[in-house]
Order: sequence, then C-alpha cells, then structure tokens
Amino acid sequence: MAVETRTTLPDELCEFILEWKHRPGNLIMILHRVQQHYKYLPEPVVDEVARLADLSLAQIYGVATFYNFFNLTPPGKHRIAVCMGTACYLKGAPALTEELSTTLKVGVNEVTEDKQFSLLEVRCVGCCGLAPAVLVDEDLYGKLTPEKVQEMLDNYQEGA
Repeated sequence: MAVETRTTLPDELCEFILEWKHRPGNLIMILHRVQQHYKYLPEPVVDEVARLADLSLAQIYGVATFYNFFNLTPPGKHRIAVCMGTACYLKGAPALTEELSTTLKVGVNEVTEDKQFSLLEVRCVGCCGLAPAVLVDEDLYGKLTPEKVQEMLDNYQEGA
C-alpha cells in the first residue's frame, strides 16, 4: 500500500523524511530536523512524521522521550542552559540553577509563564576553564555568580 504524501509539513521537511525513512538511524535524524524547524516536536507534526516515515507513534515517542535533547512542549524564546559538567558543578553551578529558578519562578526543564525563558541543565558546554558556565541561546557567560544572574537576564528581558 502506498503512503499518501499529502501533508501540511513544509516541502523541505517532507523531502527530508522521505529521503531518510529507510536509512539506519533515520528516526533520530528526522526528529532533529523537525525540531530544528519547529523548535520542538508538536503532536500534529509527529503524527505526520509517523505517517510519512512508516513508523508507529510508539516508536517516535519512544525515541523522543528517551533522549533529553527532544522537546515535546514549546520552548521559551530564550534557552538558558546551566552547565553541570564536573568543573562547573564543583565551582557553583547548582547555586546558579537555584538562583535562576528562584528569579524566573520556574523549575529545570520548564518555561516561564511569559514564555520568555526555558531553564535547562546540560552535561557540559566545553568551557571548563570558564566554570561555572551558562549558555543563553548562543551566548556564553563564564565565571558566573548568583549575584550576576539578574544582570545576565536583563540582556534578554523584553524591552531591554
């Protein structure tokens, strides 16, 4: 039975899915591309991916929930990633997470009420000499202290 290719997905995503659907390791590559486009994995889009790639929803959600780099909910406008690698952890990363959580009124892996920030903890950002480090989107803040968290956030506040 032929798969119906009519879809609401952008053409370039459909082409990518159809190109990758029979390759080994295809699902992770497909989900990365979908998330790159939408910033997360919206449920209606996952349904379309399952149909186009001849995969079950169980297969897709099994992978999407196993790996922590896939998001099933919309992220905030700005992604705050606190490095929890050994050097950062030992130099105070948990205190940064606590300060960010308190200031933003949000837990780890949550989005602020105004949808401006997502707070994450990540394994390592590769800047051990700058520990503790935090990435906000693509901007790196090294040797950060809880006292400087608000100053960092001010750079991303609406109207700043």
